[in-house]
Amino acid sequence: MANPVDNGTVANGDDCLVVSGTHKGRCGTVEDWKLSKTGHATITVREASGERFKTLARNVQKT
Repeated sequence: MANPVDNGTVANGDDCLVVSGTHKGRCGTVEDWKLSKTGHATITVREASGERFKTLARNVQKT
């Protein structure tokens, strides 16, 4: 049986910290929460500097 979809614990507008993956250690505000075709929750995070990056919602936690 497949694992249930993990929507992550963050929503648009939440402050978050990336705890694993390529962007580990970076933090910012969640801007764009989407569910991909493959069932993974992806988010766009905007840092205080204005830089944006995409990551999986399962790789972040609320701050």
